[in-house]
Amino acid sequence: MQTVFSISTQGQGLYEFTREVTRWAAKQGINQGLLTLFSRHTSCSLLIQENADPEVQSDLRAFFHRLVPPTTNPSMSYLTHTYEGPDDMPAHIKAAMMPVSLSIPVSDGRPVLGTWQGIYLFEHRNAPHTRNVVAHLA
Repeated sequence: MQTVFSISTQGQGLYEFTREVTRWAAKQGINQGLLTLFSRHTSCSLLIQENADPEVQSDLRAFFHRLVPPTTNPSMSYLTHTYEGPDDMPAHIKAAMMPVSLSIPVSDGRPVLGTWQGIYLFEHRNAPHTRNVVAHLA
């Protein structure tokens, strides 16, 4: 079973889509299996992360911004791929550092996640985008 989740972003940040994935998985009639999620983009990532305290999300965003600042930062002057904006190449670097696919066990028709875990798309670009995540459940 496959589907595509379209996630609208409003710039850099983490966008949770756990509920959508859980609803879809429950409708597939597969009691036990493996759910694979795959981002079809090179400037965003997928994460399983805490969904209880929003400070975790803002701290992650701040950490990766500090680790890989925009190309306007003098420390990034060595980068040559700059014509798509100062956030583009840093977004590619962040996506290379973080997963673009996830594998999640499914039991009783639901993704097996911890109490405080959520599924997120981590947008690394400043501008709004519509991101597509392919889900495969078998």
